[in-house]
Amino acid sequence: KTFPNTTIKKWDKEDGNYEANFNKDGKTMSATFDEKVNWIETETDIKVSELPASIIDYINTNYKGASVKEAATISNNTSSKMYEAEVKGKDLLFDENGKFLKEED
Repeated sequence: KTFPNTTIKKWDKEDGNYEANFNKDGKTMSATFDEKVNWIETETDIKVSELPASIIDYINTNYKGASVKEAATISNNTSSKMYEAEVKGKDLLFDENGKFLKEED
């Protein structure tokens, strides 16, 4: 219901939640739902070149020599858009203005 006219490619169980992987409007996406099927967040893959310059600057300063493996935007029901950049096997989260928020394993 949350994403009409899409075909789910794969379902995963992640930390007690359910993640649906699909394509929509030419973009690779995933949506996470809790066990009661309440929407938690949606992650949309983007090109690394689409990350704001401030994020690239942060990574170059704090992760010298590292490259961004994957990038995404994240939207959820509790905050504005966020950015995610995978660096050295960790997910770095940034707010919609490119300010660093936290690192996750």
